[in-house]
Amino acid sequence: MLAIQNVVLAIHVLIAVSLVVVVLLQRSEGGGLGMGRSDSFMSTRGQANLLTRTTAILAGTFFATSIALAILAGTHGKPSSIMDQGKPPAGQSAPAGTPSTGAPAAPAAPSTPTR
Repeated sequence: MLAIQNVVLAIHVLIAVSLVVVVLLQRSEGGGLGMGRSDSFMSTRGQANLLTRTTAILAGTFFATSIALAILAGTHGKPSSIMDQGKPPAGQSAPAGTPSTGAPAAPAAPSTPTR
């Protein structure tokens, strides 16, 4: 399952980078990377339609891979806690100074300060 998640994550990153590049190539009033280019292989209208469609397709696939990653991340099972284990693993003992019984040790009596 982890291999599938890594593949989807790699595709997701490639889509995100492509989406940023395509958005920056679009011509806008505020500027962008496509601003001021007059020697393009397509007309301005054809280029805008192509970039708009490409942006929509990349946005849809970005959305789909985001949902797929969320589903894959949620399928790892229920979380486990160290407190649920009960006994320490073999080879480990209880910390030093703790009694062997399950009852906690009595607190030490306060002492008076000496001068």
